[in-house]
Formats: sequence, C-alpha cells, structure tokens
Amino acid sequence: MTAADFADTLKALDATMRTIEAVLDLDSLRREKVALEEQASEPGLWDDQARAQEVTSKLSYVNGEIGRLAGLRGRLDDAAILLELAEDAGDAGSLDEVAAELASLGKAIEEMEVRTLLSGEYDSREALVAIRAGAGGVDAADFAEMLMRMYLRWAERHGYATEVFETSYAEEAGLKSATFAVKAPYAYGTLSVESGTHRLVRISPFDNQGRRQTSFAGVEVLPVVAQTDHIDIPENEIRVDVYRSSGPGGQSVNTTDSAVRLTHVPTGIVVTCQNEKSQLQNKASAMRVLQARLLERKRQEEQARMEGLKADAAGSWGDQMRSYVMHPYQMVKDLRTEHETGNPSGVLDGDLDGFIEAGIRWRKQRQIAGS
Repeated sequence: MTAADFADTLKALDATMRTIEAVLDLDSLRREKVALEEQASEPGLWDDQARAQEVTSKLSYVNGEIGRLAGLRGRLDDAAILLELAEDAGDAGSLDEVAAELASLGKAIEEMEVRTLLSGEYDSREALVAIRAGAGGVDAADFAEMLMRMYLRWAERHGYATEVFETSYAEEAGLKSATFAVKAPYAYGTLSVESGTHRLVRISPFDNQGRRQTSFAGVEVLPVVAQTDHIDIPENEIRVDVYRSSGPGGQSVNTTDSAVRLTHVPTGIVVTCQNEKSQLQNKASAMRVLQARLLERKRQEEQARMEGLKADAAGSWGDQMRSYVMHPYQMVKDLRTEHETGNPSGVLDGDLDGFIEAGIRWRKQRQIAGS
C-alpha cells in the first residue's frame, strides 16, 4: 500500500470513529460520569449496599467507555502523525509501522462499533448464564463444564466480575448444570447471542475403545432483574426445598442443609443455588435467578403476541447454533453466521469475541430485515 492508501484508510477509520462517538454519545457519558462521581462521594452511600454497588459499577463502566473512546481517538491521531513523519522521511520501515497500527486500530474500532448495535430493551443489563448437559452422557456433562470454563475465561479476559450461583456435578465427570452471573454493563446484550444448543465432536476420553463421540449442551442467557422490573412472586406460588450441597463425585460440601431449590408452581420453573455458605444467601441468589427466568418468559410471551405466534417456553434454548469439532479435524463453526476458526482450543479458552461480534451483527441484520 502507498501513503495515499494509508491516508484513505485513516479517513475511513476516523469517519467510523465519529459515528461511534455520536451513537454512544460521548458528551452524555461525560455528564453521567460527573453525576456518578458526585453520588459515589456521598457520605452515606454505603449505608445502602445495593445502591452503592450499582453506583460504583455504573461509574466503572462509564469510565471504561470514556477511556476506550479516548484511547482509540488518541491512537488515530498518533497514527496520522506517524504517517506524516513516514512520508516526509520516505522511510519504508515507518510505513510498515503505520500499516501494522492501522490494522490493529481497524480491529479495535470494529469491536467498539459492535457495541453500538446493542439497543434492545435489556441489552444494557448484566447477564445470567445457565448451562446444562444435553444428550451424550458423561461426554455431555464434561462438555457443559468446558463451556462454563470458556465463558468464565472470556469474562476474565475482559476484566468482568462473575458470580457462580449453582454447580450441579455429574457422577463421573463434568456438570449436569451450572448458573452464574457476568457482572458488567451490556453483558446480557453481548452474551445473549450465545443462547442455543452447542455441539461437540471429539474422540471421547471416557471411551476405552477411543471412539468418536458427539455430545450436546444447552446455553441460556438471561438479563439480570432490576428493581424497576416489578416481578412480584406470591409466596404461595413458590415451593422451597433445602438439601445438603454436593461437590464432584457426590461429595458433601458441608454438613448443613444450606442448598436451596425453588420451584415456581404455576410455570414449573426450578432454580437451585448451593454455592453460598448460608441457606438465606442461597435462597436470595436463587430468587434473583427465578425472577430473571420469569422476566425472560414474560419478554418471550410479549414478543410472541406482537408477532402473532404462540410463545414457546423452551425457545430460549434455541436450535443447534455452534459446532466444536476436535476430530477428525479442528474447527469451531457458528451455523447461523458461518463464522469459523480452526483453533477450538483457543475458543474453549475464552477467545470468543469473533463469534460474539458476528452473532450481534447477524441478529441486527435479522431485526432490520424483519422490521
């Protein structure tokens, strides 16, 4: 590429960046930062733990967004200066530096652009992720545990806090089910494209004849309930069961009946939580998950009415949406977006951004086509 080509690329990136700054409303973010800083400095803020955590979490998010936008804008300005110096010096090595920086900048701006596509009613919420083993026996349970690790590693890579509410271990290996929260703004909008059935093909480590095994696991992503959602659940509609928490291989985690199972009688929705030390803490966590499930059910029913379709209570699990093939070749492929990679180990270690971005763009295109 010539210096003129680099200049055109810089111009295009600058235009995209200006659109992102306008959509995310940088000025509004700065005003929100000032307001949140004032709230965070109030003397009695931590008298209300829930409000304090909400304020500090929002402030951290807003600071992060402003920092990312400022960082990208600074890199664009620096790249323009570097290009000008390279042209003046006629230095091919400097032009190579410009090329590398523009490629890196293009990817970073593209990732930021995806954020502008999250405009759904609940997209800005934190996320609850539920994983359950499907068909495939012990391999499916092992796959469910692999998926849980994948999402936790993805959150760790981005610096997002997580909280595990429930892990139900299978007898031989892996998990029957697990539920955890990803505590970051827009976690729901980002991860909701991961809902569906995931498929793993590999040589089973649990088959002494070394045969190939296909197994399945379901992923469900729900928005965390806010105080303004008004999901009231009468006590007479909930059955509460307590039992002793268990770990891998059926081991007892503690000697008290601290684990809690909530059953919402009208819908049959069952939620369990066993990762806290006290029964009260587990019940409170389970109630938050139950409220999230009922909120999602309500959202689905409203959407079904608008579309003139019958609501499908199981629809959140979706159809098969991604295959992870580890034998006879190496590939992960999203069946909706056609996005794929030949590095399943990297994906299962949390390198999910490419699939998530492709999913968000795919969803947006479908929404536009259907409007």
